Amino acid sequence: MDPNTRGPEEYGHDADGQSSRPRPPRDPLTPDFGQHSPALARTVQLVSGDYLLTVNPVDGSEIEICPQAERPGRPEKLTPAERTEADRAARPPVPPGPTRPAEPLLARQDEREQLVRMLARGRSVRLVGARGAGRTSLLDLVAEDCVDLAPDGVVRLTGFHRAPADLLYDLFYSVYGAPLYRPERDELLSCVREIGAVVVLDDIEFGGAALDELLDATPECAFLLSATPEVPAPSADSGIEEVALDGLDRAASVELLERGIGRVLTEDEANWAGDLWFESEGLPLRFVQAGALLRQRDRLRAGADAVDEYGVFEDAPPSDAPFDTPVDSEGGEETPLPSLGEAAGPARLLASRLSTSARTTLRFAVALGGEVPHQAHLPALVGDTHADAALGELAGCGLVSPVGSRYRLAAGVQVQLEAAGYADDAQDDARTAVQHYAWWAGHPSVTPERVSAEADAVLAALGVLVPATTPPAEGEESPTVQLARTAAPAFAAGLHWSAWERALRAGAEAARLAGDVSEQAYFHHELGVLALCGDQLDRARTELETSIGLRGALADKRGTVAGRRALALVSDRSGTAPGLAAFGATAGEEVPDARYEESQSPPGGVPTPFPPVGDTGTLVTHRASAPSASMASHKGRGGIRNFARRNLVAAGAGALLVAVLGTVVTLGATSDNDPNAPANQVGVNPSASQGPGDDSLGADKVESNDDKGPGDTGTATSRPTDPGPDGTLGTSDDPTPTDEPTDDPTGTQGSSGGSTHSPTKPPSSPTKPPSSPTKPPTQTPTDDPTPTDDPTTDDPTPTDEPTTDDPTDPPTSSTSASGPASSSPAETTTAEGAPTSTRTDTPSTGALI
Repeated sequence: MDPNTRGPEEYGHDADGQSSRPRPPRDPLTPDFGQHSPALARTVQLVSGDYLLTVNPVDGSEIEICPQAERPGRPEKLTPAERTEADRAARPPVPPGPTRPAEPLLARQDEREQLVRMLARGRSVRLVGARGAGRTSLLDLVAEDCVDLAPDGVVRLTGFHRAPADLLYDLFYSVYGAPLYRPERDELLSCVREIGAVVVLDDIEFGGAALDELLDATPECAFLLSATPEVPAPSADSGIEEVALDGLDRAASVELLERGIGRVLTEDEANWAGDLWFESEGLPLRFVQAGALLRQRDRLRAGADAVDEYGVFEDAPPSDAPFDTPVDSEGGEETPLPSLGEAAGPARLLASRLSTSARTTLRFAVALGGEVPHQAHLPALVGDTHADAALGELAGCGLVSPVGSRYRLAAGVQVQLEAAGYADDAQDDARTAVQHYAWWAGHPSVTPERVSAEADAVLAALGVLVPATTPPAEGEESPTVQLARTAAPAFAAGLHWSAWERALRAGAEAARLAGDVSEQAYFHHELGVLALCGDQLDRARTELETSIGLRGALADKRGTVAGRRALALVSDRSGTAPGLAAFGATAGEEVPDARYEESQSPPGGVPTPFPPVGDTGTLVTHRASAPSASMASHKGRGGIRNFARRNLVAAGAGALLVAVLGTVVTLGATSDNDPNAPANQVGVNPSASQGPGDDSLGADKVESNDDKGPGDTGTATSRPTDPGPDGTLGTSDDPTPTDEPTDDPTGTQGSSGGSTHSPTKPPSSPTKPPSSPTKPPTQTPTDDPTPTDDPTTDDPTPTDEPTTDDPTDPPTSSTSASGPASSSPAETTTAEGAPTSTRTDTPSTGALI
């Protein structure tokens, strides 16, 4: 009864007679205060056709083209021992408790032999009978007779809530060993064509063209189908034989009732059984339930202190029991037989005499639409450690019947229990089941195969609560959203993809009603991935675009990246462009650091970030000529090259601009390192002033040289510093400055910042260093330079003016805000060695370079 791994004890094969359930460990006396590092979320990687799918329960499943090295080979068939194990797993578990003897199949020998003969000839047969007519019991006996008829043996399947495609995959996994591999449609059909088996398909729900599709896909199989009269009939040319299964005759019905109670019927009981046979038209289920009523009546007559057949003391009869006074053996009033109405609908009366755990289990089954939870879940749901024995009580009374590998309420029991009030707390019971399944499905020890086996109960719980979902309180989570969130990845990993789709749709609706946008985006992403695996590209694009939009509004970067990768793959398969929004995060997207609950990327890597570009985006381009037919197939690839080339050109231009700006800033910062430069000493007042005891304005005086001729005017010149009324230097309205030579020659600075002195006297005469350095031009002037102020700076640099003939007059004061005027004109040396001054007579207004 392990909820994670099915063992022999679930099938009644305990050989030692001991309890197969180990005693749970004791709780620790002291809590463990150690810090436990949370593990990564469980991910499963599987192959579906041409795709490599990584089921990621955190951000959404990742899908890519499967590398050739990771593609599995052709599946191989199971060995006989593996087929036996698969057949045992397809049967419902044996209820706990003493093994009851198998009920004999009465008055069905003719039908049994007829079905075996038809199957032996390779014909497919359809057994039609009402609910409760014993179709499942007859199929089990026929399957035992046909074990050696086909090379692949007998395959048991259930058609309850299963489509033809689901049945094809169920047949494939029953014969072939293909773990974590879901073949595509063509490969699936190729494999099932090679299956030669007797397929026993119970409770099929379709016919006509859908049934023809199933039969055409499996030409080497003989089908034994079981259906109710409401199911559509096969087509006329399907070649299926039909056998009707009617009710039992009166003698067989009485015999079945006597076998159920283990004694011969009294005269009153025989008459009562005859009336029941007429009312029920001989349905075996009604006589199984009638036998349970008579057994309960016998226990009531025997006394309240009797030990029941399960080895535990029976609970006291509830207050609503009609027979609450047992009759002793010495006499008294006899306990009456149930009425004909109670015998025709015995669910209420039978349930009232069961244990509390059994009645609670029935309430859960009614809340889940007839699905009985697995016996391993009953102790947690009911709150009783021995609640797993309730399944044996229900099966013995005929209130539940096997469907595939699980149990459901028998025919008519759901309606009878709802009329008895068992559905009054259906919402609360369903919420309890949802919370339990959400915890169980997300537990690390529970395998995806076990969750897939409980898919019908999980989906039934979701179907009950999803329409009534409301926004949860602050700090709480919606139980329906949580269950769909934990069960959907397990269904995907367990290859139960029809349940995966139903869980995703239920989760998306529940998230919408709860107002949980992030979970709604996850479910739409998974629906898109599922549609992509089924080659439904339009539907996949719609779901993925919806998910990307929701996650973009939430700034969910990781989820958006996963969605855009899948959308890029959709566009690649369809040959169309995903739109301009798809390029936002595919190229160079930065993904945050890994979280504890998230999963790793698939080992094969992620899909290429650049999807193929098609015609859906509006792009204005120049086309020299129409593309040829040979280039049409490479249209997406060429679009990507153009897209990448434009990105590279833009990136190169940006890098070049940054380099140029950096160079300019660096040169400007390092071109002048002199803190005493006049440009760094600009103020609002005149920069030139006469110091105490000094008749100069800070300019160097030129010593007179008697050896010079009258035509020599020296080397120092003054520059205009007053811009005039218009505020611009070098115009015609600038006042003419008074030029005076300095005593000593000044040097000119080179481009490197050093000062190069050009002497105004012969080389033998020493020179006096300048008292304050001036800011030199960036270049050495030519023979006819025209230095001007730099228009990009606030302090204009005045141009040079020719000096006057009188070198002894002192220079005039400058009222300009640009600082003291420079008196160092550019000089050149003639061939004779005498320095000459190069001047300009008219100021220039050009930019100084």
